[in-house]
Amino acid sequence: MASGTIWKGIIHFGETDIPVKLHTAVREERIQFHLLHEPDLARLRQQLICALEKRPVSADEQSRGFEAGEGRYILLDPEELEQTVPESDRRIEVHEFVKTSRIDPHFLDRVYYLEPDVQAKGYAPLAEALKELDAAGICTWTMRKRSYFGALQASGKVLRLNTLRYADEVVSVRSLDLQSAPLTDKELAIGSELIEKLTAPFEPRKYENEHQRKLQAMIDKKARGENIVVLSPRRLKPTEPDNLLQVLEASLKKVA
Repeated sequence: MASGTIWKGIIHFGETDIPVKLHTAVREERIQFHLLHEPDLARLRQQLICALEKRPVSADEQSRGFEAGEGRYILLDPEELEQTVPESDRRIEVHEFVKTSRIDPHFLDRVYYLEPDVQAKGYAPLAEALKELDAAGICTWTMRKRSYFGALQASGKVLRLNTLRYADEVVSVRSLDLQSAPLTDKELAIGSELIEKLTAPFEPRKYENEHQRKLQAMIDKKARGENIVVLSPRRLKPTEPDNLLQVLEASLKKVA
């Protein structure tokens, strides 16, 4: 079932305006726990405690500050902070189009569906053109007092809006101290053959959240009054570099 509309906007490029409604495209399925006071099982509440006076602080005593040095803060009033909030005109401004393959996955953040609003006539042609050209529209917009940078793409006949991370938020792989490891031609050939034999269509429904499944089973057992047996965790040893070839060959025999 599709989620409800969380925002309305207008895709704008050139002289074209396409009214759309925004829907979340993913949802997190996580078992939620509450912190309880064990003797009476009452819910616990969090409080903001003054580090100096060791007492709870009410909202009218709180202020926001940027730490400029140890023990030194620059205070900002709510009215001052309000001046930095971008104005929203509900326009998803498409600045340029790029090949979808040129968008590094490191930049991908959240994904939304865009539904045509009030029978927007340009919606279907835009979705079809993006699909045919394998293109994405690089765009910016403001939603709920925040500025966003994203990519407008086609997912079949539906338009999809991906928020993108800004360049200064992505850590370059060059920051890693990667050591070059020697690799023989035979190791490469066996590794490539193993990958080819294990290559299959992407079918995410074949996989499930193992942790969530075990957690739900444990909760169900507890609800029935059953005891939980605590098992020692398995610890896997990494493959030694000198044994890589033997391990690859053994893996290849299993899938042959």
